[in-house]
Amino acid sequence: MYSIKKDSIYLYEIKKSKFYVLLYKIDNESDIDKYLKEAKDNYKDATHYCYAYKVKASKKCSDDGEPSGTAGLPILDVLDKKNIDNVLCIVVRYFGGIKLGAGGLIRAYANSVKEALDNNLIVELIDGLEIKLEVNYEDKKDIEYLFRDNIKEANYLDKISYILRIKKDDLEKLSKYNYEIINEVLIEKE
Repeated sequence: MYSIKKDSIYLYEIKKSKFYVLLYKIDNESDIDKYLKEAKDNYKDATHYCYAYKVKASKKCSDDGEPSGTAGLPILDVLDKKNIDNVLCIVVRYFGGIKLGAGGLIRAYANSVKEALDNNLIVELIDGLEIKLEVNYEDKKDIEYLFRDNIKEANYLDKISYILRIKKDDLEKLSKYNYEIINEVLIEKE
């Protein structure tokens, strides 16, 4: 399974229509409405805001007023074929005055997403864990050395509280500490 390394915007043009492909790396469905609203605010005069997303076992698509099956489904199909997960893909369309027809729309939406993904860095995802770890200050150096790229959050109070995203295989490195498994997640393979 794969995902994008970072959020990106890609412009695809065909017969005077512009297709802005917005790719967002997401971990849960709760972020989707925020990104859709942001797209509508940033591209106010657009004709359509079609999208598809895949997060873990959940996926959904929308044609947003395009003929049924000509936008959302082709976007989702590209994500499926490329085995891309943890991603929201919004394609913002500005109509250029020339009708593309159903087949043309399907090809335009699919090709725009393919090209956007080809122009983005793709990373492999592996099974991981989100861990809450609490340590004394004398352990700070060890934890930050072992997990410097895996620290999602750190709070410094009486003790240091970390939220880490680690590979399941790295759990044994925490055996001498008190930790709590918060969630199973997909993380980037190093």
